[in-house]
Amino acid sequence: MASAALKDELDIVIPTIRNLDFLEMWRPFFQPYHLIIVQDGDPSKTIKVPDGFDYELYNRNDINKILGPRSSCISFKDSACRCFGYMVSKKKYIYTIDDDCFVAKDPSGKDINALEQHIKNLLCPSTPNFFNTLYDPFRDGADFVRGYPFSLREGVPTAISHGLWLNIPDYDAPTQLVKPLERNTRYVDMVLTIPKGTLFPMCGMNLAFDRDLIGPAMYFGLMGDGQPIGRYDDMWAGWCCKVICDHLGLGIKTGLPYIYHSKASNPFVNLKKEYLGIFWQEEIIPFFQAHTFSKDCTSVQKCYVELSKQVKEKLGKVDPYFLKLADAMVTWIEAWDMLNPVNKDSAKLPNGSSK
Repeated sequence: MASAALKDELDIVIPTIRNLDFLEMWRPFFQPYHLIIVQDGDPSKTIKVPDGFDYELYNRNDINKILGPRSSCISFKDSACRCFGYMVSKKKYIYTIDDDCFVAKDPSGKDINALEQHIKNLLCPSTPNFFNTLYDPFRDGADFVRGYPFSLREGVPTAISHGLWLNIPDYDAPTQLVKPLERNTRYVDMVLTIPKGTLFPMCGMNLAFDRDLIGPAMYFGLMGDGQPIGRYDDMWAGWCCKVICDHLGLGIKTGLPYIYHSKASNPFVNLKKEYLGIFWQEEIIPFFQAHTFSKDCTSVQKCYVELSKQVKEKLGKVDPYFLKLADAMVTWIEAWDMLNPVNKDSAKLPNGSSK
């Protein structure tokens, strides 16, 4: 069965505050896989999961019990809580999806198996060092075009597969307000590697990654309850991951697969969450664009801890929130290493790779 590729090597992580009826639509594609459900909000609320799925469910009480004082790094009342699922997983690959995302159809009307496409993306190399004008040269019917250096055609390992969405676009609040009726109906049959040195806004609602390669950098920050900002969780993780991937020689793909995003969030609520971020991003993005790592940064963890020091030193001047975020980044790595101890042999390999 094609849809069960990597069945024993991939977990599906879902953050939620509601019953997971949406899984019925995904049953043909998700049922063979193990689900990790991270329940946000009130831990006394019972979340119903449709019969027949193999899953584990964690609420805030579980997070506090497992991580102890380090649970402070996991956001509350924000979908950023999903990154706890990345931490407790023991699989090589993660696919994460929001509970308002449904199965999309391709232009022929066929249901899109998003997970299968993400797996294809992750299992073939990326080409961040030289742009191929035929997009992903590893897809059927494509190749490297004339003038593409042969020395770069092997590509690099793919750490992240970033999928897109039909119907409700992933817009910020000001854009939502001026384009309330806009819907994305364009299905573009394309996958491309994001070039080295180029940042991108990562969306967490249809995302897969190689946990062994980039997992410790997939921290969705401090957002939501008690924090001055929300809705920047996945973008923060994306910026951190991109500079680390660039440094360690890893790639990120974006494009296919599409999911159907069914529910537009309230733009006024979103504006309140995003308000400071809209100002701060004008400082955050140049910070990441200018960032370089020292030669000592040979693993994701080392990169992330060094990055946290720079966040404290440079972004701490923008707002005290970034001092708190920098500390949380270190706490996250401590918690990750506590639940995912690295054996000494793999730590000696180049880039901290376990392969």
